[in-house]
Amino acid sequence: MRKIKAILFDFGGVLAEEGFSIGLQALAREQSLPVDDMTEEGMRAVYDSGFVLGKGSESDFWSLLRERTGLRGDDDELHARLFDGFIMRPWMISLVDELRSQGYITGILSDQTDWLDRLDARFGFGQHFDHIYNSYCMGKGKRDPTHFNDVAEDLGLEPASILLVDDSRINVDTALATGMQVIQYTNREEFEDSLGKLLILHKNTGSTN
Repeated sequence: MRKIKAILFDFGGVLAEEGFSIGLQALAREQSLPVDDMTEEGMRAVYDSGFVLGKGSESDFWSLLRERTGLRGDDDELHARLFDGFIMRPWMISLVDELRSQGYITGILSDQTDWLDRLDARFGFGQHFDHIYNSYCMGKGKRDPTHFNDVAEDLGLEPASILLVDDSRINVDTALATGMQVIQYTNREEFEDSLGKLLILHKNTGSTN
């Protein structure tokens, strides 16, 4: 196991509450639509419309989602409901600052739209990270294994020296298959325990490979 040199964090569901799924599920309940299906339909639509990869517009996304699910509301109304659900976790930002002060490279690796820039303008989280990798700007997302290789190449690191923290099992499995080290975020307590054990393990082994 190689020494960790960089730690990359997903945005929604890790650094912040997952406004996308929280907002969609709330809308589904209010409009008597299938709640369990709405998040998955939203993920399909944000990819199929090209919005998450910077190849389609937000209007394309909402039009496709309304067509597939029966969701009601104009673009601005729906945008506000989801956007406002991304609430930062201050303790995560404090942790990022601590890790950065210890010499770790820190970054965001997110399948996000241009909303990430707007959220940064609202919360100012970008200054806490050395790198921000956003699918909207890169034209690739975490569903594509080569995306992780591209990020590792940009960092100038072997994948094995990069730790990804992500709440998606699929993303974690894909990153692991490319050689990265991973933690699937489920809650604060388990995450802090996993991170502490992993970083202590590397410190005790003294690995520099």
